Amino acid sequence: MAIEIALGVLGGLGLFLYGMNLMGEGLQKAAGEKLKKIIELLTSNRFMGVLVGMFVTAIIQSSSATTVMVVGFVNAGIMKLTQAIGVIMGANIGTTVTAQLVSFELTELAPVAVGFGMIIYLFSSTEKNKQIAEILIGFGILFIGMDFMKNAVKPLKEFPAFRHMLVGFGDNTILGIFMGFAMTVILQSSSAAMGILLALSSEGLLPLVSALPILYGQNIGTCVTAILSSIGASKSAKRAAVMHLIFNVIGTLLFATILNKPTINIVTKFNSADVTRQIANAHTLFNIINVIILFPFASLIVKMAIKLIPETEDEDNNKITKYLDNRILETPSIALANTIRETLHMGNIAKKSFENAMNGFFNWSREEVKKTFEKEKKINELQREIIDYLINLSNKAISGENREIVDGLFNTVSDIERVGDHADNIAELAVEALDKDVPFSDEGIKELKLMFDKVMNAYNSSLKAMKNKDIDLAFNVIKMEEQIDMMERSCRTNHIYRLNNSLCNPESGIIFLDMISNMERIGDHASNIARAVIDTQTVKQV
Repeated sequence: MAIEIALGVLGGLGLFLYGMNLMGEGLQKAAGEKLKKIIELLTSNRFMGVLVGMFVTAIIQSSSATTVMVVGFVNAGIMKLTQAIGVIMGANIGTTVTAQLVSFELTELAPVAVGFGMIIYLFSSTEKNKQIAEILIGFGILFIGMDFMKNAVKPLKEFPAFRHMLVGFGDNTILGIFMGFAMTVILQSSSAAMGILLALSSEGLLPLVSALPILYGQNIGTCVTAILSSIGASKSAKRAAVMHLIFNVIGTLLFATILNKPTINIVTKFNSADVTRQIANAHTLFNIINVIILFPFASLIVKMAIKLIPETEDEDNNKITKYLDNRILETPSIALANTIRETLHMGNIAKKSFENAMNGFFNWSREEVKKTFEKEKKINELQREIIDYLINLSNKAISGENREIVDGLFNTVSDIERVGDHADNIAELAVEALDKDVPFSDEGIKELKLMFDKVMNAYNSSLKAMKNKDIDLAFNVIKMEEQIDMMERSCRTNHIYRLNNSLCNPESGIIFLDMISNMERIGDHASNIARAVIDTQTVKQV
């Protein structure tokens, strides 16, 4: 009997979690563009952070995942602690959506949702319809799993000792909190732990007074995922995880000691007969009231986290990437937006490297040339990190449109790395000119400056086109690249004329030809970046 009950609960729990994840993935894909814009909403306005946290958690169906993502944002330097606390508060409200959903008796709709979902998935070719199908299938499996758990725990009614143990949690609050904490840590999902509570209550095994301490403990247990995720991250990321813990511990203490009876009175007044609905409403009430009470003290929670994990002078200086973090991969659309930002960051370093190399030549400055060599190492490191991240991202469940962007980024990152290589080549040519004190004609220098301005404009425009998804600017870059090709041919012709008429030094001529060749290649890579923008935006429009 015990084995049958355990297997039934495990099977139902597995279906519950699978359905929740499938529905969450479908919602993420459907809301991909909205999730991308989340970064723009992450301002210093904490109230906006609360709304963002609610929205994201309702979409991805997990407050733990949202908090882990927040830890990733803080670790990547995208979000400050003052922003993170608002998102964490909002995530606690957003996670109540799952509990509210499964507390309703919708089991009869589950097969219908799965059936319709499968029909849409099998017979529809559009990406949007397949996303809707995933949401429906996930929704159905979620309730089938819930029904499995309910049926599995029914025989427990025959064991008075088990019922007395559950009822005892109402008298021993500390034990109940510990039980909720342990359940959530083991299952790594507060929604799954809540599902078990609702299944037990639906069969009359768990009264509200006994469920509440377990519910409070679950809110502390959900913090463990973020804390484990912060291991090896920056100190700021660790503080974000600690803030989540502080917030939920304070809320648990408030409700366990002061607000427990008022909560019971409110939820029983709204729903006097259905314990399942009472627990779901108590869960929602706990998180909303907790946010209302602690929101004005958000800055104090931040200070407490900093006090617990003190600042040091050398913290977070060893990071290679600026915006990437593996924790954010759980939300692919946001991870993709961050990868684009990181690629642009790499592109700007390559731009500066090119500028340093040319300034080193024009101004006869070894210091400028040295900066190019230093940046080249950074560019190579960034290329490796971004490519590895893109490989991990491409293995995630992403929409067809986003997959096109990911595929294009592989090429764009390589193009930017090659720009860095050509800048490095130019720097080496500048060193050669400096070492040998090679003279250049005024006409030759003038041509190099004109070509440099044109190439820099094209490359800079390609990065802007990528950042703003500007097809018109991308087409303009392609035209500029054609002009650069003509300039390169013109420079070669003029150089040969000067060489034939002894108007320039043969040794400087070799350096001159190599420099215009490297600049022409940078123009080609700028054109490649622009073409990638055109390709991805064209696919999006189709």
